[in-house]
Amino acid sequence: MQKIVNLLVAILIFYFFLNIFKFYSSNKNMKNVILNRLNIDHIIKNKVLDIPTLPDDTVGVIEFNSSFSEELEDDKPRSFWKLLKFK
Repeated sequence: MQKIVNLLVAILIFYFFLNIFKFYSSNKNMKNVILNRLNIDHIIKNKVLDIPTLPDDTVGVIEFNSSFSEELEDDKPRSFWKLLKFK
């Protein structure tokens, strides 16, 4: 009885994958895929042409702060290898 059930399950799985393969390799599906890709390309091209450009208003927004470099010069020199030495 167990072998018959296993055989039926194997046949159903094979039939399922065969139908999926037949659907995706059919001419009707191929034509629909190509048509959708062409439509998407057309829609994207139209939307790219309609994108507004914004004016640049970032002139003089960033100011350089030189106090940080002066602060580093005043500190003691740093050394990674000194941290690993035993006292």
